Amino acid sequence: MSNIRSEAEQFLNTYYEELGLEGIANRISEVIREIERTGTYRQTEEELTYGAKLAWRNSNRCIGRLAWEQLHVIDARDAATREDVIDVLLSHIEYATNGGRIRSTLTVLPETVHLLNHQLIRYAGYESEEGVIGDPASLALTELCESLGWRGARTDFDVLPLVIEIDGVRSLHEIPEELVLEVDIIHPEHDLFGGTKIKWYAVPMISDMILEIGGIRYPCAPFNGWYMGTEIGARNLADADRYDLLPTVARSLGLNTSKDRTLWKDRALIELNGAVLDSFERAGITIVDHHTAARQFARFEKNENACGRDVTGEWAWLVPPISGASTHMFHKDYSNETKRPNFFPREAVPVRCPFSMAGERT
Repeated sequence: MSNIRSEAEQFLNTYYEELGLEGIANRISEVIREIERTGTYRQTEEELTYGAKLAWRNSNRCIGRLAWEQLHVIDARDAATREDVIDVLLSHIEYATNGGRIRSTLTVLPETVHLLNHQLIRYAGYESEEGVIGDPASLALTELCESLGWRGARTDFDVLPLVIEIDGVRSLHEIPEELVLEVDIIHPEHDLFGGTKIKWYAVPMISDMILEIGGIRYPCAPFNGWYMGTEIGARNLADADRYDLLPTVARSLGLNTSKDRTLWKDRALIELNGAVLDSFERAGITIVDHHTAARQFARFEKNENACGRDVTGEWAWLVPPISGASTHMFHKDYSNETKRPNFFPREAVPVRCPFSMAGERT
């Protein structure tokens, strides 16, 4: 109880000070009485909203924090039934996607709700005699979904259903096809994939992090910004333990893959990332390249310094996976101190027997 009290007081002091509000003493007294009576307290919608924005501002791994004040927060803590929960999650997808003009969005659901998906939209992965079909990062969750009765088409890009757990009871919920905006990845000059159709979903909606504000932990608080191109082109589609497309791209470009020093991987990476950026742009879907993202982060640093706040960060995540040395972050040191409010990895949620779910840097 002492920990939640101190965290609550610290958050409320920050909230009232930064917004120039009056009445902090009365609010803290009210919260302390509620904690002493119940062991916890309920944050106001305004406190929840600002706390979620601070959690984004404090996220050491995020390069896109410049727009932290524009985060749209949906307070769904009163979602009473399983049907209410799925309606809220589908509404988040629709609102955030916005026809491609992506809106940074976070939805807070009741503390009794757990979502087993890593992202609201994610492709399935299947073991086969020829290797993995689809996304290897989704093997465990796909196996769970199949054990619960779901059957995908076994293509490389089957959208997984949402897996909701309330009071220990799990249920599957398909995402309506019309809500899933996807982009065909096409290079403007070359056929990079030997005639194979490659695509990716438009919005990265992370759903397996715990949002902590003022000592209150919200285990189901999906959130999204928009993609930086390298997340797709240099990681999801390129990593050897994901879609592993670099050898395919290199063959299509006629590159010499006999030895690494030909830099075929580098050339393939650049063309793949160019295809991702060009495809999203032609489709009218929000995306940012890593050079622009780095400049935006520099503006965020300047803004924070002007407010007398130190910028923390995790260097290995801030520096993009290609052309890192061309960004200013590569040449700086950052404190990886954890500030609160923030997002934290959830405890391992069992998704098979025994199940464990892989994560990804997105």
